[in-house]
Amino acid sequence: MLNPGVFALISGLGAQAAKILVELFSHRRWRPGIFFENGGMPSSHTATVTTLALAVGRAEGFGSSLFSLVLVFSLFVIFEATGLRQEIGKQAQLINDLMDSALAGKHVSGSRLRELMGHTWGEVFGGLVFGTMMYFLMAGLTKAL
Repeated sequence: MLNPGVFALISGLGAQAAKILVELFSHRRWRPGIFFENGGMPSSHTATVTTLALAVGRAEGFGSSLFSLVLVFSLFVIFEATGLRQEIGKQAQLINDLMDSALAGKHVSGSRLRELMGHTWGEVFGGLVFGTMMYFLMAGLTKAL
């Protein structure tokens, strides 16, 4: 079986690649650069830590201290992706709206802020499902080898 960290990295990269396809099919836009952006469906943060937790649980036992540590770490990453980072996105959107208003009346120097910084709960769920599927796919492939 591959190292749990390798499983997790492959899952996270796979989730980032899946974002390109989600963007293509849901918005009819080809944006390969989205691979390098934060936010979007599925959450690569959630996919990565979900795969990591499942792989560590399988390797070390779901009752092990290491699995407990990884599970707590994973939950922290998931809640961080939706909590603080989602709020930062809301603030950026508000500041951008204020800037648009100011720009309509007079010249204001500056540029728009990035608004997509966190994940919605739907995106996190998508990352959870994606990470779980990637774990079982890779576990099945390594078992067959």
